[in-house]
Amino acid sequence: MAGFAHCPTSRTPVPVALEQKMLVTKNELGVSKRKSHRHSRIRNSPDKGLTAKTEDGLRGMTEFLETLKFSESGLVTAIVQDIDTGAVLMQAFADRAAVNETLQTGLATFYSRSRKERWCKGETSGNFIRVQSVFVDCDRDSIIYLSVPDGPSCHTGSHTCWYTEVGAVGGGVATEGEHTSDAHSPRTTLMQLEATIQQRRDEAGEEGVKPSWTAKLLHDPDLLCKKVREEAGELCQTLEAGEGKERAASEMADLLYHAMVLLNLQGVSMAEVMQVLRGRFGTSGIEEK
Repeated sequence: MAGFAHCPTSRTPVPVALEQKMLVTKNELGVSKRKSHRHSRIRNSPDKGLTAKTEDGLRGMTEFLETLKFSESGLVTAIVQDIDTGAVLMQAFADRAAVNETLQTGLATFYSRSRKERWCKGETSGNFIRVQSVFVDCDRDSIIYLSVPDGPSCHTGSHTCWYTEVGAVGGGVATEGEHTSDAHSPRTTLMQLEATIQQRRDEAGEEGVKPSWTAKLLHDPDLLCKKVREEAGELCQTLEAGEGKERAASEMADLLYHAMVLLNLQGVSMAEVMQVLRGRFGTSGIEEK
């Protein structure tokens, strides 16, 4: 049975599917260089959320909060980023207590300037944001919650609050995106490639549209599998024949593209692949075999 973490202001227990772990060192927090080799592990317990195993860990969290530079209003900017895709999901503000509660529960918690109270993302919608790591910027007045979202992060129902694209051509024209679509949401290179592959698949059935190479691969599984094997072999050859870094990068790009087309054909997203990879961190490859 999965454990439960409680939202600071919610009575409803939130199931925790995966154990969350954070390493907090005094050296990383910029508090002290002494004993920088010591760290405290903060892990998810069934009833207490994120808790430090040692008193040293609790002191480390307190000292970390002391280093943050809160505004005159007592707030820091808090940005939420998807740990798997790198997508920036939302931005809000957090006071000292909100940051502390985030560290204690593992659930993204903020401070509402309009309501003048703390709030836990998801306490009404169920779209909780599970924080895996917290990063602070060089000025120590803003933080990033590197997280796993349970659902849409925007109150409109969009995956991200950023779905309006501003083009540099023509004096910066805003392209208004729909909150029900991610067409104009910012994407990393890998996520953009995935979106392009899906677009080619959607266009394949349109009348008058010349079939793309991607569409051809999607309609010919035998050819697709042949290309994946071929590109994998060519990548190995770059090592065996000492063809150099540029050639290796080029062949890896070819292999990655064809592998992603194969995943698309099977209905597997890169986010799902990254979730598997994240779950393997800290696991011995030998033990897994």
